[in-house]
Amino acid sequence: MQHLSKLLKTDNSNLAWVLRLNLHGLRTQLQEALKTATTDPGTRACQELLRELDILLQEAFQQEFFCEETVLSSQEHSCWEDVLEPVTSELKDELKLKQIGKALLSDRELSNYIGDYQFISTNDSDLWNEMQRLLLRVPEKIAHIWQEQMLMEASQMGARKDEQAHLSLPFIRNENIYPGLIGKVKATGLYLSDQVDFDPRLIIEKRDGELDLLAGIVSTFLTFIELDSSLHHALKSVDRFGVRSLNDEREKSKYVTALIDRFRRVQTTADNIDPVVALRARLDLDEAIHSLVYLPCAERYSWWGKLQQEARRTLDSIVEKTRHAGYLVQIRPLWGTYADVFNWSKDDLQLDIGGVRGEVCACLRVYAKINDEVLPGRVLFRSS
Repeated sequence: MQHLSKLLKTDNSNLAWVLRLNLHGLRTQLQEALKTATTDPGTRACQELLRELDILLQEAFQQEFFCEETVLSSQEHSCWEDVLEPVTSELKDELKLKQIGKALLSDRELSNYIGDYQFISTNDSDLWNEMQRLLLRVPEKIAHIWQEQMLMEASQMGARKDEQAHLSLPFIRNENIYPGLIGKVKATGLYLSDQVDFDPRLIIEKRDGELDLLAGIVSTFLTFIELDSSLHHALKSVDRFGVRSLNDEREKSKYVTALIDRFRRVQTTADNIDPVVALRARLDLDEAIHSLVYLPCAERYSWWGKLQQEARRTLDSIVEKTRHAGYLVQIRPLWGTYADVFNWSKDDLQLDIGGVRGEVCACLRVYAKINDEVLPGRVLFRSS
């Protein structure tokens, strides 16, 4: 433990921050494992290890607190013009969370999902939200560990979790996506709420049923497009030749218009006598929803990926309804090795980042067959 303690106590060290964050994560994982491993022969040794980790982290915190107190004490005896110099003060306020961001980007496991990412925020409130949105793309288990670590580090800066201050997104249920902060760092969180009206451009009032779920997902995506500059689209009807950034206002306008139009088409065909008409509209909307992507693509079992999957599962009911009307219908999401699925797809796009080489990164459109008519799927895949 000698070298661990030495590094943890090193002042102004990015490596010390990385080690501290990972030790917090290790402690959290071991604490969770102990809850279900009561008969494990390593239980006592694990408990001793946790006590050692607590001592190490407490000593590191006290060292950091002592250094800050020393700096403040020396400033009290300095000339007030030096202490209150506007530019230095402003930069210090903006960069409280900077070290957490550096540690996040230095995590090699995360880099598989977020690529060579650089934060663009210039203040702590925006940086907190940018870091949290980044975690919505990675597997939820990894994201939860990092979210806990970030809260621990923020608490050492005098900030604490605030679940009341949040931006509410319209949905069919209440769900805290990530919390805000209060104290020395103030930031809003993000929340799904069944008390917020859907995006007015959808022209729909809340009812019970799948249309509400789709309206909630589309409304949420429309908000994310305005919040997150990292989003792209790969919607074939807008641009069949590539994955386009929504920072381009022209691309954003075209994609948003197509997404809203496809939702409105689902609305107007929901009660059509011929269920095939409604099925086609639902397939088109599903494609628009899944064509809103990140680069690298969000992991399938991330918060973002699960929300898109939730939308896709609504296809099951319209498929069954069409079959009951006498049609032969097949639906197949395209995942796995690209060599195994390319015969079922068309106009696919190749990526050189993220995912597993030679495998599908995102299924933009499912393969469908209605009687004898084939509707090819479409995917993003990683080059071999």
